[in-house]
Amino acid sequence: MANSEESCSTQLIDGDGVFNATGIDKLINKIKLAECGLSYAIVSIMGPQSSGKSTLLNHLFGTNFREMDAFKGRSQTTKGIWLARCAGIEPCTLVMDLEGTDGRERGEDDTAFEKQSALFALAVSDIVLINMWCHDIGREQAANKPLLKTVFQVMMRLFSPRKTTLMFVIRDKTRTPLENLEPVLREDIQKIWDSVPKPHAHKETPLSEFFNVEVVALSSYEEKEEQFKEQVASLRQRFFHSITPGGLAGDRRGVVPASGFSFSAQQIWKVIKENKDLDLPAHKVMVATVRCEEIANEKYASFASNEDWCHLEETVQSGPVSGFGKKLSSILDSFLSEYDAEATYFDESVRSAKRRQFEEKLLQRIQPAFQSLLGHIRSETLEKFKQVFDKALNGGEAFSLASCNCALFCMALFDEGCADAVIEQANWDTSKVRDKLRRDIDAHIDSVRAAKLSELTSLYEAKLKEALSGPVEVLLDGASNETWPAIRKLLRRETEAAVSGLSDALSGFDLDEQTKDKMLASTKDHARGVVEAKAREEAGRVLIRMKDRFTALFSHDSDSMPRVWTGKEDIRAITKTARSASLKLMAVMAVTRLDDDHSDNIEGTLSVALVESTNGAVKDRSVTSFDPLASSTWEEVSPKKTLITPVQCKSLWRQFKSDTEYTVSQAIAAQEANKRNNNWLPPPWAIAAMVILGFNEFMTLLRNPLYLCVIFVGFLLFKALWVQLDISGEFRNGALPGLISLSSKFLPTVMNLLKRLAEEGQNPMTNDPNRNPATNDQQRNPALESRSFRNGVSASSSMSSSASSEVISSEYSSPAKED
Repeated sequence: MANSEESCSTQLIDGDGVFNATGIDKLINKIKLAECGLSYAIVSIMGPQSSGKSTLLNHLFGTNFREMDAFKGRSQTTKGIWLARCAGIEPCTLVMDLEGTDGRERGEDDTAFEKQSALFALAVSDIVLINMWCHDIGREQAANKPLLKTVFQVMMRLFSPRKTTLMFVIRDKTRTPLENLEPVLREDIQKIWDSVPKPHAHKETPLSEFFNVEVVALSSYEEKEEQFKEQVASLRQRFFHSITPGGLAGDRRGVVPASGFSFSAQQIWKVIKENKDLDLPAHKVMVATVRCEEIANEKYASFASNEDWCHLEETVQSGPVSGFGKKLSSILDSFLSEYDAEATYFDESVRSAKRRQFEEKLLQRIQPAFQSLLGHIRSETLEKFKQVFDKALNGGEAFSLASCNCALFCMALFDEGCADAVIEQANWDTSKVRDKLRRDIDAHIDSVRAAKLSELTSLYEAKLKEALSGPVEVLLDGASNETWPAIRKLLRRETEAAVSGLSDALSGFDLDEQTKDKMLASTKDHARGVVEAKAREEAGRVLIRMKDRFTALFSHDSDSMPRVWTGKEDIRAITKTARSASLKLMAVMAVTRLDDDHSDNIEGTLSVALVESTNGAVKDRSVTSFDPLASSTWEEVSPKKTLITPVQCKSLWRQFKSDTEYTVSQAIAAQEANKRNNNWLPPPWAIAAMVILGFNEFMTLLRNPLYLCVIFVGFLLFKALWVQLDISGEFRNGALPGLISLSSKFLPTVMNLLKRLAEEGQNPMTNDPNRNPATNDQQRNPALESRSFRNGVSASSSMSSSASSEVISSEYSSPAKED
């Protein structure tokens, strides 16, 4: 059928019983029924086929249902159920035109579809028009009787039927007044109601509990058209505001909101087609459930694409958003209000439940953004704490006070941020994030405390190392009986100073006594460890120390002057003293003696085993005695305190003696050479032999003075050569080196001496005033000339002698070292 601007219609259910969901949705959208809420009414009409139902509706409501053509005879005009909007009636009213009953076209299927359509009309309509002929009133087998039975029977299938207005429209009214027809009709209706089987719960239920019965009469449309139209126009006025109290459907119950009408009608027809009992209250709940879910889903989708929410969600990913809670609460409130406005007419319990679900769904959607915001607030607060905490510490504030104040400040700052982020609709607990922030702050405080304590500990440990290492090294180097007492005194003094300073520094950290005592004990242990480590280090160099001490005592006298081996020194005694001092050093370094009650006899043991056993060696080698150094531990000394084991001491002493024997042998050789150089006179027997055997030669010299002059001149020449060659100095290093050195210097010295004498003899003795003053001086002072000559020869000879001595000495000493 064509649709007009005032009246829009569609086939709701076709002749085969198929529900036209698409058509009804288009109709509802076109007339904007969803905006009506509960302010709408549904009117349906049922009656025998070709009884003028469509004609009545078209005139009564301005619809355009198809009407029967009288010239073509009586036949089925309306198939299935048609739905149209009533034109010009407020509130919005929809009318359903049902297929007529008793039609020959359906044959045996007429009863089934008749009951289904009647049940559908009762389930969805507020007003049901029953079209009937006037001449059927009072007749037992009239056409309206099966129709009424059908209406009442299907009504019983509604567990809790809505109250419906049954308006009986009497067509083609005769002269019999309506006042006479209505009682008869009502009586017939009551009989039909009483004869219909009813559930036990409704055995005594009156007809008025389920139906409001109205009776109207209309003249014949064909015979009295004008009168018919006037009566229809009057009847039309009763449908204005029909749902208000006192209207035709003023006391209706269980109304489905307009937005759920399409779904409700579809589900009702589905249940009817499946031949199931129709529970309208349950159906109402089901419709409310579905529609509220649809509304909630629509609003959720709208929220997800909302520009303000998307901007907030995007912004919060990169950092905190000021006023996040208020902004998001306002957005949520607007969408929840929209849901409430659209779902307000549905079942309250369903509407509230679905609202809670919708709200929870919205909150689930925004919770990640909220958690992200809390994460940003927590991170920024933590960074802020680190900044203010470092600033407070750098400003000299005590650690415990700074940590407490900064933590309180930052937690208050976090609480302010959380208050700004709180969403009114959500009762989310921020305590977990707050607790995590507190744990993070405490962890940072602990890490800074640990770093500061480590820094303090390292500082005092470094001070202890600096204060102990050098002095301990010096004390151990000068090993004596007072070495370890002095080290203990030094350790005690420096440890007390460090512990006192550290204790004062720790007072600002608010540490428990156990932790503080543990740190102070660790500092004491470190000080002791520094001394022990230095002692072990020095013990590793004990052989070098022993040789250095031996060399210092053996090669220098009591005044620390280098010792010259003149032959008067007691090398054995000096060697023994030096070795004893070296042994003393090894005994001091053998173990650590940091405990006041420490006592040992290591020095005595070493002296007996290494010195006295060597001096008093047993003649009978077959008899052996117990070796006190044949052990890896010292008696009454803990292995932890041992630096050098007895076995190592014995090995070190053996190496020490081997390394120092060469020095001793060199000293002995130097002493013997010195003795030989200082003893130029021949033995007494040689002198006596020379006097006896040379007496004749001596007398000859006395008789001839010329020999004496020759001997004198020879003596002078010998003396000059003695001085120039430095014979006594050359023989100081030994006879053989001296002879070699003199042999290399003798000829150059003689040649220089003769050359000098020849030059002096050629210079005439004149008194020329132009002569060089230096020459005159030399002529006037022969002694000066002779001295210059000797010095020149001596210088030349000395240079040659030095070079020769170095070569000879190196050649001589090399084999000696190899030996």
